[in-house]
Parts: sequence; structure tokens; C-alpha cells
Amino acid sequence: MSVSKVFVARLVGLAVLGPDGESIGRVRDVVIGVRLSGQQPRVLGLAVELTTRRRIFVPMLRVTAIEPNAVTLNTGTVSLRRLHLRPGEALAIGQVLDTQVRIDDPDLPDFADIDVTIVDLGIEQTRTRDWMVARVAIRGHRRGLRRRGDTHVVEWSHVHGLTHSALNLPGQGVAQVLLQFEGMRAADVANALRELPPKRRDEIAAALDDERLADVLQELPPDDQTDVLAQLDTERAADVLEAMDPDDAADLLGELPDIEAEALLEKMDPEDSAPVRRLLLHSPDTAGGLMTSEPIIVTASTTIAEALARVRDPDLTPAAASIVFVVRPPTATPTGKYLGCVHIQALLREPPANIVGGILDTDLAHLRPDDSLETVTRYFATYNLVCGPVVDDERHLLGAVSVDDLLDEILPRDWRESEPGEPGVGESPVGGNTGTGDRRAGGR
Repeated sequence: MSVSKVFVARLVGLAVLGPDGESIGRVRDVVIGVRLSGQQPRVLGLAVELTTRRRIFVPMLRVTAIEPNAVTLNTGTVSLRRLHLRPGEALAIGQVLDTQVRIDDPDLPDFADIDVTIVDLGIEQTRTRDWMVARVAIRGHRRGLRRRGDTHVVEWSHVHGLTHSALNLPGQGVAQVLLQFEGMRAADVANALRELPPKRRDEIAAALDDERLADVLQELPPDDQTDVLAQLDTERAADVLEAMDPDDAADLLGELPDIEAEALLEKMDPEDSAPVRRLLLHSPDTAGGLMTSEPIIVTASTTIAEALARVRDPDLTPAAASIVFVVRPPTATPTGKYLGCVHIQALLREPPANIVGGILDTDLAHLRPDDSLETVTRYFATYNLVCGPVVDDERHLLGAVSVDDLLDEILPRDWRESEPGEPGVGESPVGGNTGTGDRRAGGR
């Protein structure tokens, strides 16, 4: 059953369907027009995440029904342009929730003249088919032994202080946004952060723990990475760099002036900074500059069962988990003599008690640290690999290059911000041909 009133937090995650029931994506946020103080905000549209992880704007005029499990549109043709907020627009969940306002509801005299926090927005459809923010769920400050204040719903007419300038003031909370990010992949969180104004992005980044922020930073374009890092104090920035993969930390530090990079390296734990320093010695467009210094490395006496346990590490990318490198001790890079490798298919075919030394692939060619991008590309194409060893002239394993690292270097610097067909992406049936469209008629 379609509804004409709903709280925006309930919309997040709902499937977005075309008129024939075809899936277009999922709701991730609601775009509203934040007017002058006292004027009722209009709901402009939905921030919809496509299967490609791109977030687009879908005008509310295209919404024909909001149901418990889905939002249905009156057309399967949508603008594929990436969501971009215009002046006077804001994301309900990304920016408005956790904002401090004041209310003058006569039914809530205890909340008069004190700051309260917005925890949700109630929107409803008018007779003209426009959607407006009609109610606001607010929470007061904690009192006594209560863990948090009580939540109340008030009419919009009793709410004061929600303006675009207020959203730009420092000190806005992030609890509701962090709740939305729980369970999301780091790449999806990175996409969401890129849609927010820098002020809001930096507030959220500051609230993420070091490990989570490190994962998200690795998925951001270089310019955004340096902008976020610049807003952290030196101690926190060093902690986040320690939590990053050494090759990603090296790439990020390579974007900074030498003095700033060295200052951060000095703050890092020597055990974490050492592999990063080694990677920085290589040109970024060589195998040495692309490689990770922490592939899966074992000795020849390691059992098949132990090697498979290493492969099962959920923090490994599929490419890194595709191959195990075998060396003489020490196993930390640069290792002892490189002996060969074992592909995951070979591991799966052997009894668990056998050792990897008995199934070594000693014939696979290896990369050298000074090999060019073209050489690395030809290597992967020749041997049908997604990960390959980097070995120096003394047969020490220095690291491994994976195909995702190669693609990061080959693709345009801003590849995360665009998709095939841009510029000039217009309206299109999902998976169809592009066209053009005016934003108020459905374009953006």
C-alpha cells in the first residue's frame, strides 16, 4: 500500500523500481531544499545508488508510490549524471540529521529555549503532489541517569534554526550518518563522502575509527585523500597511515610535499613506516611503485592447510588471495631467496597435510622493480594472472603487483569520479542509450 507520509530514515535502503518492476537501484538519502528560516523545506528528490555504486538524483515528481519495501517511479528512464548538490540543497540524512535546532511547541514547554537534536524528518505529499518536510523528530539532552534524551515529534512550524548557513556551522553531530554507514563497503562509504560538502565530510572522517577511515581513504580519489588527511592532526594522520596498506600509504604520501610526507613518516611507528619508505624509493609508474609489500608469503615447509588459512583472510583482495609466494626465511619483505609460487587452484587440489614445497611453480616469470607499466601490463596478459611477484637481482621477493593496482595507475586520475560515457551523460533507460534531460523534468 502506497503512503503519503513517511520518515526519511525509513526510506534508506528501499529498492527503487521502474513502472514495469525493473530494479533501478536503492534509496540512500533524500535531497531537500533548505530555505530561509521558518520556510517549510521542499523535498526535491531521492539520492539513488545504482548497481554500479554511482549515486544519482531522481526527482520526487517521478515517484508514483512509496511502499514498505520499495519506491516505484513512473518511468524507467533516469538521468545517469552523478548526484551533485546545488546551492540551497542538502541531504536529509547526510547533512540535516544531528543538527541542533530550537522548538516552541506549547506541548513541550521543557524544550523551550534550549538546543535539541534532529534525529529524523517526516515528509508528506501535498494536494499539489509536492513533497514537503512536515514534521521533525527531535531529541533533547540526556537528563539524570538516562542514557539519552527522549525523542519527540513536532510540527515543522514549531522548528527554528534549520538554515543552509546553520548546516555550515562547526560542531554538527554525526551519529545518524555513522549508523547509516554500518555494514557498508568502504568504497560505498567513500562514494557517499564525496557527495557531501567538505565541512561535513571532514566531520564524519574525524568520527570514524582509524581502521575504518584507512579503508575509506584507500577508495577516495587522490585529491580527496589529501584534503581529508590535511584536516587531521599529525598524530591522528600518522595513526591512519599505519592502518593503511603500505602501498596505499606510499601512494598517498607521494601526493604530499616532501617535508609534510617526512613529518608523517617520522610520527609513524618505525615498523609501519619502513615498508612505506622502501616503496617510496620506486617511481610510481614502475612495478616497484605499484607493488604491495605484504602479499601472502610462506616457507616451503608450510602445509597446504596453513596456506589456505592465509588465503581465507577476509582483508585480502581476491587478486592478492589468488597466489601464495614461497621463500626461504625471512618471510618479511625483502625476503630470503624467492623459490616460486603456488596458485590457489593447486592448493585446493592437494591434501591438507602436504607441504607447499612439493607443488611449487618455479617456471613462472617474475617482475623486476624497475619494470614499466607496459611491461607489467604485458606480463598479466601473457600469463593470465591477476597478481605477480616482484623480485630483485639477488632473488629477494620485494612484493607483488595485483591487477587492481595496475588499473589504478592506468586509468585516468579521476576515474572514481566518472564512468564510461562521460562527459555528456544524460537521461537513459538503465543499461540503455543516453539522451538529454532538464533537471526539473527529471534530469540533473
